[in-house]
Amino acid sequence: MTADIFKSVPLVFMAVLLQLAVFSPIEIAGGGADVVLVAVAVIALLAGSIVGAVTGFWAGFLLDTATLGTLGFSSLLLTLVGYWSGRYGETAGGDRARAPLLALAAVTAVYALGGFLLSFMLGEPTSARWMLFDTLVPQVALNVLLTLPVYAVCRRLFAARDRLRTAEEVELLG
Repeated sequence: MTADIFKSVPLVFMAVLLQLAVFSPIEIAGGGADVVLVAVAVIALLAGSIVGAVTGFWAGFLLDTATLGTLGFSSLLLTLVGYWSGRYGETAGGDRARAPLLALAAVTAVYALGGFLLSFMLGEPTSARWMLFDTLVPQVALNVLLTLPVYAVCRRLFAARDRLRTAEEVELLG
């Protein structure tokens, strides 16, 4: 687990740099790709929930610091994204071919909803229509397209381990 965390640090750093330098200014149909979100979710799918949560916190902290945003805003959201993506990878279907694509589509929608709710609770002005409807569909499509190359790179770095328990290994209590 510690080795996976150390492997994820340069990946997250590069993802934050790419997000700020390349992907932030690009908008297609009103939405933009979020390479940091994709990197955190893919790392979590491959390495597990604890590594995903640590990676998400590290990525959010770097992103908040680099953009001079509200410190902890992205950290909270990306920590949750990393944890739940890792849990999905550990339990439901991390070995399936479509798992990264489905996970990123769902995570992008939940991340946008969480960002809206957190902005609302902090009293920051935001538009629900813009954040949840106008930009969500293009952002989901772009993140799903970005998942394929990021998953290919991360899969080479994180050795595929058998984390899923088979039906014979599960002991039912009660």
